[in-house]
Amino acid sequence: MTTSRRDFLRGGVAFGAAFATLPLLSACGSDDAGAALDPSKSATDLDGVKLKVLVNQPNLGAWRIAARLFEQETGATVELTPIPYDKLTSNAIRDVQSGAGEFDVFQYWYVGLGDLVDAGALENLTDFIDERRAEIRPEDFLPSIYDPYTLIDDRRWGLPFDGDTFLLFYNQELFDRFGVQPPQTWEQYADVTRTITGRGGGNVYGAAVMGQQVPIILGCTFADRLVGFGGRFLDDSGKPALTSPEAVAAAEALFAVSPDALPTPLQTGFDQAIPAFLSGRAAMMEFWTDLSVMASNPEQSRIVDSWRPIQLPVGGSNTTHGTSLNAGFGAAVSTLSKHKEAAAALVQFQASPRSQETVIGNFGTGADPIRRSTFAAPEFRRTFGQAAGDVQAGLSGQPLVWPNSVGAVDRLQTLVDELALGIQGKQSAREALQKAQDAWERG
Repeated sequence: MTTSRRDFLRGGVAFGAAFATLPLLSACGSDDAGAALDPSKSATDLDGVKLKVLVNQPNLGAWRIAARLFEQETGATVELTPIPYDKLTSNAIRDVQSGAGEFDVFQYWYVGLGDLVDAGALENLTDFIDERRAEIRPEDFLPSIYDPYTLIDDRRWGLPFDGDTFLLFYNQELFDRFGVQPPQTWEQYADVTRTITGRGGGNVYGAAVMGQQVPIILGCTFADRLVGFGGRFLDDSGKPALTSPEAVAAAEALFAVSPDALPTPLQTGFDQAIPAFLSGRAAMMEFWTDLSVMASNPEQSRIVDSWRPIQLPVGGSNTTHGTSLNAGFGAAVSTLSKHKEAAAALVQFQASPRSQETVIGNFGTGADPIRRSTFAAPEFRRTFGQAAGDVQAGLSGQPLVWPNSVGAVDRLQTLVDELALGIQGKQSAREALQKAQDAWERG
């Protein structure tokens, strides 16, 4: 994608107080890139150490804040290299396996964690975290996020960076105009979409349904319905569950609403959906929680007073509203870093409560909570406004976790390829999911 959702955001940078309690770890420029991270290494001086970080382009604003705070506290220099999210995993693996070793810290999409570990790209941070439990406070990380974002084979390979979940946003003015109510079920969502589109005369559509054929877009749209119907990507034993009744119902709901959505779902991504919703052309939109910030900004939104957030609808026999961990990122240390202890200090620093609250407190970063304590921070309430309660409810519950084992990224692409054919009417929901299930089982 050429334009991320956070390209629509703007905000200033403000810095919080010093992180006096963060222990500094020794990191001299002579560290051997072949040596593993020493979790017990004594703290001394980071002044003059330069760290290079590979980051997700949409998260650049958040990283700039965390990096500047770290520089102020330590005297280190942090250089950020932003790239598109879908290049994070492959570029990190290439950096290590080629022997280049350009980067000290990798931001990673949690779905690619298994591939990164399998490729030998990440330092094992298990002992590092255990040695510093009092400072890192792992019990403060949201249980819904901590394991999915950091744990592979019972070892910790990073620390969380950004939560990333979805809400359903709607335009109250359009709902009043067309005489409809906020949907609580996916069936009601389809009815509202059909009603508004049918009466909108080609000027207003009931919903913007993002269906571009990549996991971060169409995969999220399917995941929203999957969690709504009570389904999961994998069963309790870790086997694919794509042909469950809940999964089939989720795909059917997606296929059924597509003809009534903003034309056309398979060509609708961030660049198309966001302007349509903010201009009042689309009455509903599922999106990351930072849409609340965009919708509240009069410089980019025509619906400042009429947007509303609600939790994602439910479907079938499920009556519990939930959300999905759509996207979501962590930070880890490269196995080829020549400054492993300094890199680990930065990973720890960016996940600290104060750093997270400072980042979230700045409009335009698009960051979501990763810690329980953040929900009590005034920065959280100020930034998320009327969406704060739903954001907290989603992350505090049992959100849908995407697969993150070896090959997960490729398997998810297979899934969205089959879903795209279904949206085109070339196969049924059951056929699409059976093909994806078969491919996932083959590995």
